[in-house]
Amino acid sequence: MSKQFQYDVVIIGSGAAGTALALQLPDTTSIALLAKLDYDQCSTYYAQGGISAVLEPDDSFDLHGQDTQNAGASLCDPETVKTVTEAGPSVIQWLADLGMPFTRDRQEVSSSGFHLTREGGHSKRRVVHAADATGIAMQNTLHAHAVEKSNIDLFDHFVAIDLVTRNNRCVGVYAYNRKSQQVNVFAAKKVVLATGGASKVYLYTSNPDGSTGDGIAMAWRAGCRVANMEFIQFHPTCLYHPEAKSFLITEALRGEGAKLLLPDGQRFMHRFDERGELAPRDIVARAIDHEMKRLGADYVYLDISHKSRAFIKSHFPTIYERCKQFDIDITSDPIPVVPAAHYTCGGVMIDLNGQTDIENLYAIGEVAYSGLHGANRMASNSLLECLTFAQASAKHIEQTLAGTNKPGRLKSWDESQVTDSDEEVVVSHNWDELRRFMWDYVGIVRTNKRLERALNRTHLLKREINEYYGNFRVTADLLELRNLVVVAELIIRSALSRKESRGLHYTLDYPETQDQAEITVLSPEPKSENRQRKVTLLSR
Repeated sequence: MSKQFQYDVVIIGSGAAGTALALQLPDTTSIALLAKLDYDQCSTYYAQGGISAVLEPDDSFDLHGQDTQNAGASLCDPETVKTVTEAGPSVIQWLADLGMPFTRDRQEVSSSGFHLTREGGHSKRRVVHAADATGIAMQNTLHAHAVEKSNIDLFDHFVAIDLVTRNNRCVGVYAYNRKSQQVNVFAAKKVVLATGGASKVYLYTSNPDGSTGDGIAMAWRAGCRVANMEFIQFHPTCLYHPEAKSFLITEALRGEGAKLLLPDGQRFMHRFDERGELAPRDIVARAIDHEMKRLGADYVYLDISHKSRAFIKSHFPTIYERCKQFDIDITSDPIPVVPAAHYTCGGVMIDLNGQTDIENLYAIGEVAYSGLHGANRMASNSLLECLTFAQASAKHIEQTLAGTNKPGRLKSWDESQVTDSDEEVVVSHNWDELRRFMWDYVGIVRTNKRLERALNRTHLLKREINEYYGNFRVTADLLELRNLVVVAELIIRSALSRKESRGLHYTLDYPETQDQAEITVLSPEPKSENRQRKVTLLSR
């Protein structure tokens, strides 16, 4: 039997953004925090590098902002960049106060007391971290506090299906309970999308299995605009091994001097960028992709073995142990690496309070387009963005909650016209086909011909999936596939509309970068002339 719940706030997603927001709302606010799987099955948990923040006297907010704009190919929103970079110190202090086990500076070189590392695109050491497992430490810290709060109800293994709206106001969400296999209704004054990105749309990704673009697809179906979906960041260095499932090799290795090598041991990054291994991720990933295709190689190497054994094991214990499982001793051997889909720079359009186009609906973290990342996300800016917008949205929700009407009882989920599927093979086949053609045709280097071929396949799959969705009871795999095909179409349409190469979007048909920096906005209005347009980048 379908259940119905009533809350002040429903947060869809239990990673850093969603949990941090829940913790910053008043104790009098009733909150439902929905996790798609277990609470450690989110992208936050897999983040290795750290959080960028200006903490040293030789650094500045302006310099952090300049680095962010340079990495983002001048497509970052200036107001958002200023807001987020200036929030850095308070974000770090808030986490430290919660007991986050940051790595401290044993040599007392840092005036902040934190050990700071440097990653690609940063001109200074400003990345605060917890060894090479910052995400695990953050997720565990936030979750430990959330379970102690009596006003936060935690729901694990709930897959959101669709938002419920009335008169352009969000009043709740339908969610599928994996355990009971029932669809429940969550009514709320405010709904927050903190569902993460969509990198699972690609065959190879560093993300966990749940990164299927659910929030982006739900918001699109509900009437929200999305922006910059063509900018999918491919992390340059994921472990290449037949038994290693998309294990990320943090950029901090390159920050500490690791070198990228061809199979014959030669360095190559200096031929692509004067910053070498510390160039922004789009440049490094494209360079690796170029060399792999030129040589017909399956991978390149990342080598940090010139550092001492003690240094490597103390700074990168997680990577050391993981690689050791595959008989790779990183203190003496180079690591085989390949690029993999890693981060969705575009998403649901929001303002500086995290509000979307729909009243009472917020989006924070990777699901959202805040304007911070532009055409390429700079390393370790993502966790900073998560926490900054969690704080801003919590403040706005607190200020407006009392004036928001309760939605009352919502319509129950209707399964009277559907049956159990006898063709699950359709879901698995379409899932595989979608991710393979996205990898082949909409990857690191693109052409219009490849994009158009991918768009045609997407349209065919979309019709099949929608027909299937209309006839059979929902399953978690079907819901994710339904969302993935929507996200795939948004990525392809956005890529086709950009007549230049900029940041993460590189096309052989338009290899030059235009003088005017513009964001790509897609709108779900039915009129074709409103479905796709460019707007000049302006501060909001």
